[in-house]
Amino acid sequence: MIRVLLVDDQPLVRAALEMVIAETADVEVVGEAGTGAEAVRLAAELRPDVVVMDIRMPGMDGIEATRLVTADGGPTRVVVLTTFDEDEHVYAALHAGASGFLVKDMALDDILGAVRVVAAGDALIAPSVTRRLIGAFVGGRPSRSGTGGPGPGARGVTAAAAAVAAERRLAAITGREREILTLVGRGLSNTEIAAELVLSIATVKTYMTRLLAKLDARDRVQLVILAYEAGLVSVSG
Repeated sequence: MIRVLLVDDQPLVRAALEMVIAETADVEVVGEAGTGAEAVRLAAELRPDVVVMDIRMPGMDGIEATRLVTADGGPTRVVVLTTFDEDEHVYAALHAGASGFLVKDMALDDILGAVRVVAAGDALIAPSVTRRLIGAFVGGRPSRSGTGGPGPGARGVTAAAAAVAAERRLAAITGREREILTLVGRGLSNTEIAAELVLSIATVKTYMTRLLAKLDARDRVQLVILAYEAGLVSVSG
């Protein structure tokens, strides 16, 4: 049974998700929270398999809550909720330890399927969405808020520093591993990578295990971020 903690400051959103989950045999809601602080407390108390985390909440936001929930390296995994076109904090949430993100206007059944994917130890990689969001941030797009964040120049410096740090980490991997990391950054699945490089799926899985270990990455999402930061994948594709 997959144990889920729902975190959103909108009761209707939590109610809708709980209604769908209640009809399944393999997923159950073990708790609900309306704030980031409450989410951190309940995650420590209940130890759910998956936390479905809203980003924009009063007080502690979902980014800081995600960082605290995943800080101990335990088995609890976090997927963040975003409105996609409006929310520009997804990149920070992924860096905070989230295993992916869900878009609030997704069909509820699709969100449920995503929870199962994360609970199985994989990460949510949807090229049409992930590449747009991560690519925008790594590419240096300034915040639309105009307040409270770094301006274009500061963000450019941050992106440059991240690129240097990422390239240092990549010094530990082989040429073939670098090639596979590039394909991961493009959003290809293991099956697609195997077809692209004419390898067996088992061999690709072995390379993925090595990449995660060598690059100290928690999951596939973090590999995507690293591929962008190192410039292996361009914003345009």
